[in-house]
Amino acid sequence: MIGFLGEAYLWVKALHIIAVIAWMAGMLYLPRLFIYHCAAEPGSVQSETFKVMERRLLRAIINPAMALAWVLGLALAAHLDAWGAPWMQAKFAAAIALSTIHGFFGHWRRYFEHDDNRHSARFYRYLNEVPTVLMIAIVLLVVLKPF
Repeated sequence: MIGFLGEAYLWVKALHIIAVIAWMAGMLYLPRLFIYHCAAEPGSVQSETFKVMERRLLRAIINPAMALAWVLGLALAAHLDAWGAPWMQAKFAAAIALSTIHGFFGHWRRYFEHDDNRHSARFYRYLNEVPTVLMIAIVLLVVLKPF
């Protein structure tokens, strides 16, 4: 196996896929929690439960999974020396977009934490589709390498 990862390449690739799956699971679930949280009365037991669920999901699953996906993904890209490939540049842009949405999720979670949500359930319903579209684009770019 060429590249600096050597025999560890397949392990790094497997761990990257696992991290991405965990990241995506959280990115698909958190906006659903926001949708349900919109219907909860601020200060209610239900609202406080959603706050705990959202905080734990973000801190214990989504944030570490994203960090691991990035570290392992960059290692794989370096191993393959794929930086100049147009498909890799497009994948990188999509991963940055997904990370940006991740940042917005964290920002909006803090609004809920302070009972200051500024968006409707409909807003979060539409937003729930963004990680899915980005994930589809990333998978197609990596598997098909269309350009």
